[in-house]
Amino acid sequence: MKSDPSLAAASVDKLQLSESVAAHLREQIISGKLQQGEFLRIDAISKALGTSTTPVREGLLLLQSESFVRLLPRRGFVVNSFGKEDLFDMFWAQATIGAELAARAAVRMSDADIAHLEKLEAAHQKAFASGDEALVTRLGHEFHRSINLAAQSPRLALLLGSLAKQLPNRFYTNIEGQLKGAVDYHPIIINAIRVRDQNAVRSLMHRHILSGGEHLIAMLERRGMWSGNPPADDATGDETVA
Repeated sequence: MKSDPSLAAASVDKLQLSESVAAHLREQIISGKLQQGEFLRIDAISKALGTSTTPVREGLLLLQSESFVRLLPRRGFVVNSFGKEDLFDMFWAQATIGAELAARAAVRMSDADIAHLEKLEAAHQKAFASGDEALVTRLGHEFHRSINLAAQSPRLALLLGSLAKQLPNRFYTNIEGQLKGAVDYHPIIINAIRVRDQNAVRSLMHRHILSGGEHLIAMLERRGMWSGNPPADDATGDETVA
């Protein structure tokens, strides 16, 4: 039986739309725009985002699988609590897996791979100096992606990717674009990889990723994230949809 390309494309578009809805709501939950106990009305979200109700419901089900929301019988979806420890745990898990991938990459990267890292980092430092946050973020992602691929551990990398997906891209921009200390880690990590020091690479990568989480937590605290009131400084730039 031949597959219908148009149906396959429609399925992909539908999946991307539901993931987009989930990403939007996830960002509002993590930033504190949507708080514990708030009900998320499918019709209202659909209207606000200009989409049908189906991808909204699918997006909410995805968030339910990640424990950001829960479904109450005959009442609808409600936002779960999201505290500092939850956010720290997300980064700790990323740091632990990312550190192991980096340690494996340290003994598997070729000289050409290391040269590529050095080229990426030179561009990364230049972008940071010029204040180009979007480019800093993109190059930072490429730096980590290159290391993760070099680890030759696809299942572990897949686990890391599923964790990273839960943090909105805008938050990564805040981390990469505002934390000079994080940028300083890259050259040190490259040096440790160059001498194939797995223990040093593991420790440095773990600290690098975790420091980003600590910076983000501090930033959200300054905005009143866990004060019991909505953040004073909007972290998303979007209106709340509920």
